[in-house]
Amino acid sequence: MGTEEKFFEHIEKGYTTKGDYITMGAGMLNGEAIKNAFVKIPLKTLNRHGLIAGATGTGKTKTLQVISENLSDKGIPVLLMDLKGDLSGIAQPSPGHPKIDERHEQIGLPFEPNAFPVEILSLSEQDGVRLRATVSEFGPVLLSRILDLTVTQEGIVAVVFKYCDDNKLPLLDLKDFKKVLQYATGEGKKEFQSAYGRISTSSTGTILRKIIELEQQGADLFFGEKSFDVEDLVRIDENGRGYINIIRLTDIQDRPKLFSTFMLSLLAEIYATFPEQGDSDRPELILFIDEAHLIFKEASKALLDQIESIVKLIRSKGIGLYFVTQNPTDVPDDVLGQLGLKVQHALRAFTAKDRKAIKLTAENYPISEFYDTKEVLTSMGIGEALISALDEKGRPTPLAATLLRAPMSRMDVLTDAELKEAIGNSKLVKKYNEEIDRESAYEILNEKIEKAQKEAEKEEARERKASSSRKSSSRRSSTRMNPVVKVLTSATFIRGVLGVLKKVIR
Repeated sequence: MGTEEKFFEHIEKGYTTKGDYITMGAGMLNGEAIKNAFVKIPLKTLNRHGLIAGATGTGKTKTLQVISENLSDKGIPVLLMDLKGDLSGIAQPSPGHPKIDERHEQIGLPFEPNAFPVEILSLSEQDGVRLRATVSEFGPVLLSRILDLTVTQEGIVAVVFKYCDDNKLPLLDLKDFKKVLQYATGEGKKEFQSAYGRISTSSTGTILRKIIELEQQGADLFFGEKSFDVEDLVRIDENGRGYINIIRLTDIQDRPKLFSTFMLSLLAEIYATFPEQGDSDRPELILFIDEAHLIFKEASKALLDQIESIVKLIRSKGIGLYFVTQNPTDVPDDVLGQLGLKVQHALRAFTAKDRKAIKLTAENYPISEFYDTKEVLTSMGIGEALISALDEKGRPTPLAATLLRAPMSRMDVLTDAELKEAIGNSKLVKKYNEEIDRESAYEILNEKIEKAQKEAEKEEARERKASSSRKSSSRRSSTRMNPVVKVLTSATFIRGVLGVLKKVIR
């Protein structure tokens, strides 16, 4: 048996599945695709998370697009974090190209241009379905994690939430939370102290400063109503295809704390909402986190621990997380250890640090008799990648340098008119884009403080009136004379006395 036949058999055996799957492309040997040596990923293991890595310009975004399209075709909804703004074209079919036809001929797959059901979402003021969450839904633990608070400060946050629960004060946005904090050490100090103990002014001051820092990154747009229901991420269209939900994040690349806040909130809400799936044959939802290093950039140890815990637990809900980044080292080791599918595009070795990173990356893949992994990592072209996945029994598949299939949809953004039409046809825009500012903790406490101030002013007025009355009474008392004195000092009496004296003198 020749090397090519042996390789074909190696790939075919390693990537045979009994259940449903998606096809990534064809295995390559000596830089050439082996036709029909299909690299297939079982749907059953797609909730085991994954990584798409590689240098800039090697095709990571197109790989993300290919996987999303194929999942949608299988009726599996997808959520994409679009930080570069180049994924909206999924809503339109590919115009095709001779090079695409040539690629698919080499792979052995027919190329069929297609558009996919898309929902455009927005975390900021960009057009699209607005994503929001209330402070109450975020909860004291996650809020403390994202603010990187001390144990003492976490306790204060927990007390604030407890006070609001006890007094039926809705915590909807950050101004609500700030108002309660200020009230706890101001007008409501005695009330808090009697019910929950003394609260340090310096600690509440620190928490307030950290909230303001979060607001400066745009979090005031995220916290509020109407709160987004994560069940709307798993919609299926009339043709049985899963919606591809694209979150436009082009304006928050320089605001990593807001991105981390949103991601942590989203994952926590999905985990809390979705039922346990057990060992199901297909995932419920797949999330692709582009520029994944932004989640971990400047993240505190507590926040990282929270993310790692959710990554470990959320797959039992049928949710798969796929991190897209330039280098696998951008993702913490504890998270990397949870990943089943790895799609590694080419890496560039310009420095000693790059070469070291390539060596470490190569060691994360299974040994193959057909490749020198370190050499392949630096020699692959655009749209080629090393793939290692899990088979249906959870075992690593053979390492396969793969010529990836081309996206069926447009590899470009929508025009302004197309984007406007896509957003205008959305049912979710009508559901979530109306701004709501109902009465919450901020308004209720302001009303309470105002009422207390009015009562205090009335009491003060009563005191002033009573004091004035006492002084007036005192003055009247001092001028009221004894009757004898009054007679003796009267003009009539004085004139009479003077008359008598005049007579005596005479």
